[in-house]
Amino acid sequence: MFGFTQGCLPLRRWDELNAFFQKSGAKIVFGLNAMKGRVPLPDGSMGGPWDYTNAASLIQYTAYKGYHIHGWELGNELSGKGVGARIGADQYAADVIALKTIVDDIHRSTPSKPLVLAPGGFFDPDWFTELIVKTKPNLLNVMTHHIYNLGPGRDTNLIEKILNPSVLDGMVSIFSNLQGILKSTGTSTVAWVGEAGGAYNSGHHLVTDAFVFSFWFLDQLGMSAKYDTKSYCRQSLIGGNYGLLNTTTFQPNPDYYSALLWHRLMGTKVLATTFNGTNKIRAYAHCAKDSPGITLLLINLSGNTKTEVTVTAHAAAAGGAHKHGERTSYTTAQVSVTNQAATAGEHKHGARRHARKFGHAHAHAPGFAAAADGATRDEYHLTPKGGDLRSQVMLLNGKALATGADGSIPRLEAVKVDAAQPIAVAPYSIVFARISDFHAPACS
Repeated sequence: MFGFTQGCLPLRRWDELNAFFQKSGAKIVFGLNAMKGRVPLPDGSMGGPWDYTNAASLIQYTAYKGYHIHGWELGNELSGKGVGARIGADQYAADVIALKTIVDDIHRSTPSKPLVLAPGGFFDPDWFTELIVKTKPNLLNVMTHHIYNLGPGRDTNLIEKILNPSVLDGMVSIFSNLQGILKSTGTSTVAWVGEAGGAYNSGHHLVTDAFVFSFWFLDQLGMSAKYDTKSYCRQSLIGGNYGLLNTTTFQPNPDYYSALLWHRLMGTKVLATTFNGTNKIRAYAHCAKDSPGITLLLINLSGNTKTEVTVTAHAAAAGGAHKHGERTSYTTAQVSVTNQAATAGEHKHGARRHARKFGHAHAHAPGFAAAADGATRDEYHLTPKGGDLRSQVMLLNGKALATGADGSIPRLEAVKVDAAQPIAVAPYSIVFARISDFHAPACS
């Protein structure tokens, strides 16, 4: 329907791909064509049961060869109003159940089965609710939705959108509504972002493949985790102007390093984080990965204000944290901030306050200011080369990130900072701060 020719995935190519998957250690989810067998209906949608014979053959062959596929996803952008075509939620639920039956039958003698994912489309509350209700409690493992909230890649105002807190916050309702549907329907289905390129139609060169896009990308990772999203699939590893790798040189674009730092520093327990001060600072906190304490992510969308951040802790009376699969209460890492203009000696007063008020019991959970004498924290400051937001070279603590002659990824080394000092967030910069001496009860 979009003018592409009939494609074919030969088994020899599938064998080659699986050899690559095995060497890379990646977890692979494969999207299946959900349009086979459909007929047009009077309301303009496509109907009739899914013809799964070819998909079942591929799944059977994959299992026979011993290839490990993490999940099979049914369809692409057919939910709600669809993109080019749409299928009703009632029919889609029946097709998901058919796929689940196929996967269970083929893998009945194996201890672990691939996940079944759907619908890989844009969030529509009524459509998504019907799909969940008709597949609960456990016939659909993962609900996947797509995100292109910045609009078309040709938009000349993309950078302004990325730097606008209100535009970024526009996604809160979708994450929150989906979380609410999953919680209220009594299903074991979890939420993933199955595809997110920010700006559709392949993004925009020197925006979605440049430093500025890490503001959007890392904010998305922080926000989606806050609302119990289990996985976030970026569009794309390679291809288009939003790839993590340059399509001709295969060199990493800035977002590759942002994703790698997130992966290495942010654990799976998410701490509720509030921020006092300018709305140009985005703040997210997780229990640190493979380390004591917490990791704080700070994003400064302002180009002229340096911000100094101090961290205090307020333990929620209910205790606990928001962890993958646990849906328990939050421990609050309260982030307070002093704003200081980037120009030396100039002070900015009356910063807008918009922190939520918490009625928490003040359990003793000391922040880093109360840490032992001589304590330090690890900081990773990300800035664009030459201060140019469109730069495709990212600096880590002032040093350009570049692969070695053999293609090896550079060491991502922190700077050690006195833990008693505030975190200095430069204009148009991103900071990961790993604070080992911050004692959040949820992380113990």
